[in-house]
Amino acid sequence: MERMHLASAGVVAALVGFASASVVVLTGLRAVGASPAQAASGLLAVTVAQGLGTVLLSRRHRIPVVLAWSTPGAALLASTGAVDGGWPAAVGAFLVVGGLILLTALWPRLGALIAAIPAAIAQAMLAGVLFALCLAPVHGLLDHPALVAPAVVTWLALSRLAPRWAVPAAFAVAMVAIGIWLARHGGPDGPLLPRVDLTAPTLTWASVLSLAVPLYIVTMASQNVPGVAVLASYGYTVPWRESMTVTGVGTVAGAFAGGHAINLAAITAALAASPEAHPDPRRRWLVANLAGWTHLVLALLTTALVTVITAAPAGVMTAVAGLALLGTLASSLNAALAEPADRQAAVVTFAVAASGMTLLGIGAAFWSLAAGLVVRATLRPFARPAPPEPAG
Repeated sequence: MERMHLASAGVVAALVGFASASVVVLTGLRAVGASPAQAASGLLAVTVAQGLGTVLLSRRHRIPVVLAWSTPGAALLASTGAVDGGWPAAVGAFLVVGGLILLTALWPRLGALIAAIPAAIAQAMLAGVLFALCLAPVHGLLDHPALVAPAVVTWLALSRLAPRWAVPAAFAVAMVAIGIWLARHGGPDGPLLPRVDLTAPTLTWASVLSLAVPLYIVTMASQNVPGVAVLASYGYTVPWRESMTVTGVGTVAGAFAGGHAINLAAITAALAASPEAHPDPRRRWLVANLAGWTHLVLALLTTALVTVITAAPAGVMTAVAGLALLGTLASSLNAALAEPADRQAAVVTFAVAASGMTLLGIGAAFWSLAAGLVVRATLRPFARPAPPEPAG
């Protein structure tokens, strides 16, 4: 019975993570110029990298540490779109991100610099990046109601009854709806078996500033730092330097195949580290370990998933990706506006990030950070504390 419980908890943790965010990853990779084959290779790369890293770290340290792809980072790619140099430049940016993560492991000061970015600014940038993608369910309902509405209704119902399963169930319903649509329109036409599609990277200033720097900041601030906090809340200490080394190496290795970034998981880690996973804290590492092996199995499905999604009407799976990010958008907005003295700077950051602007070939995410920091530096010295709440 114990083995069955551990196995089911590990499989569930992996399935929830994969089904909740794989469409976001594919949307982001396609947005920065990947072909369907290159996007499938990128999804394969990050799935394998996070699976191997999870198996290694959980077994070595006997704690439920789980790795994941950077979902906010994928949303950033979707918001940024193609940069100067196209897909090879995006791959170069992924390599830079991996190098920066490795540098974080070797030079703790870099991690401290990222932590010094005000939370309101970092979260407002993330919210602005997510905003356009979170509008996709609205557009999808208007353009393809028969395909998108069942997923939206499923998501809404389970958000009330079983929030953990809301997005995975919406994903499953959308896949069924697409399957029915494809059966009426000749079926999918493309490869089903996984394959690696290597890309020679190039570097441009636009790709480094538009993609690499914001992707690194989002990955650190919205994934790695919360991942450490989640495990700490359950009594576990994350091996920070080794975790950054593993995720940095995994990101660098996966970049050549199109993978954007891997990092410490937060939500999936909670599934493996909570008492629901196993009553004995010393045994929960087995749940994470099994989740890692499950990811390696799920990697076999990545190309088939891309083939089905590519054959579906444009906008359907983007709508599902938007549903998957609504919770993250809500959390980001809440964190961005939590500190009254930083609200103006946060709103400016959000507005610039959500605008999708490009200036000097550099995308909105970079400029939103710059604008937010300038506004904060200008206003913060003169900010007055919020008035006290009335008594009673």
